[in-house]
Amino acid sequence: MALWNPWHGCEKISEGCLNCYVYRIDTRIEKDSSRVEKTRAFGLPVSKTRSGAYRVPDGETVYTCLSSDFFIAQADAWRPEAWRMIKQRENLHFVIITKRIERFAVGLPADWGGGYPNVEVCCTVENRLRAASRMPLLLAAPLKRRSVICEPLLEAVDLSPWLSPAVARVTAGGESGPGARACDYAWVLDLRRQCAAAGVAFHFKQTGARFVKDGKTYFLSRPQQLSQAARAGIDIAP
Repeated sequence: MALWNPWHGCEKISEGCLNCYVYRIDTRIEKDSSRVEKTRAFGLPVSKTRSGAYRVPDGETVYTCLSSDFFIAQADAWRPEAWRMIKQRENLHFVIITKRIERFAVGLPADWGGGYPNVEVCCTVENRLRAASRMPLLLAAPLKRRSVICEPLLEAVDLSPWLSPAVARVTAGGESGPGARACDYAWVLDLRRQCAAAGVAFHFKQTGARFVKDGKTYFLSRPQQLSQAARAGIDIAP
């Protein structure tokens, strides 16, 4: 696995952004998270060592733009070059997580067609409002692989109208950090039920810092959030 942040900084646009981890981290170093800037890692996918080998070897999954949004308007001028690097590194699997699926088509490469085989676009859906607005756009987008992440999961969400083999996977998770909003295990289990009925893979990533189960609230550390989700054993394999 590799991380590639070609640009840094974002603007909060929906309910899931309230306690954004990028803003939380940047606050510690007095950095303005709303300022979108190209990073020194911009050319990482095509960067090579002195021996001429790619720094990111073939076969890696590359999580892309986790400190911003790949489709943010401020990066429109840089995105075409990023797409060119993605196309060049066809043996890497690029995962792009976005809250801006409505901007997916802005600046798409001319040879995009039905999508690059090495690109997976993952749309975030934190509540019912965002499910209704984003899921139709995700399904309409020309993609070889699409997935959904319900994190932070803020309420019970019914994805069943949009679930089919066209969706590769649904990931659920609660919110981390100070002031985290509650995630109810019943919401997670309901998402799992929906995925099972539709034949869609499911992953319970983390409980969140404030986790509700059977009416009782638990406050969990970051390691506990991950370990407790894994111990639940409710994932559905692809």
